Amino acid sequence: MTMIGDDLQQVNNRIAQACVTAGRDPAGVRLLAVSKTFGAEAVREAHAAGQSAFGENYVQEGLDKIEALADLRAHLEWHCIGPLQSNKTRPVAEHFDWVHSVDRLKIAERLSAQRPAHLPPLNVCLQVNVDGGVNKSGVTPDEALPLAQAVAALPQLRLRGLMAIPEPAPDFAAQRELFLRAHALFESIRNSGIELDTLSLGMSADLEAAISAGSTMVRVGTAIFGGRARKPANPA
Repeated sequence: MTMIGDDLQQVNNRIAQACVTAGRDPAGVRLLAVSKTFGAEAVREAHAAGQSAFGENYVQEGLDKIEALADLRAHLEWHCIGPLQSNKTRPVAEHFDWVHSVDRLKIAERLSAQRPAHLPPLNVCLQVNVDGGVNKSGVTPDEALPLAQAVAALPQLRLRGLMAIPEPAPDFAAQRELFLRAHALFESIRNSGIELDTLSLGMSADLEAAISAGSTMVRVGTAIFGGRARKPANPA
């Protein structure tokens, strides 16, 4: 097995163990491999080791990889997980399968209008700022339900759930407390009658706490691919 394959297996083992500890079925937590700043061959290697869902923060970098891996397109699921500007919605709507970072109705409306009719609805998550971090993207908890109601009504989108990236916390208990805020909001929106099935929480350093708090999708990059080697010249 390759180094990426070995690291991928270790992450899957961590997820499985965290689920056992939390009394959850491991099948209820998906792994999203965050491949930003790593080339198409790293994605190909991870896919060969069994991974199918990949997250990209930068639109153009993601588009380049989608093109480079066109031979695997039917087997890969591409997630846009970074902040999304209005001028980047069209290529995302045309080429990605998921967007995790919707935090404005304008962005959602553009994605819906620009999603090609021959493709399935674009899966989207609302990004919520659960801890009030001033430099974090995302809607406030109070804004989440009205935005969810509006996004759920758009024809070419499928609202799947919520995503959050809380500020780093010093220990498991503090991490879990922040993630529980997102879980409570997720359940509140579900209880309002909106069908959600995805809570995108947790990364390399805190996936155990996220799973304990109810995450259904963890976004892991460093623990699979290693430290970031570079940044795109023109991130978007």
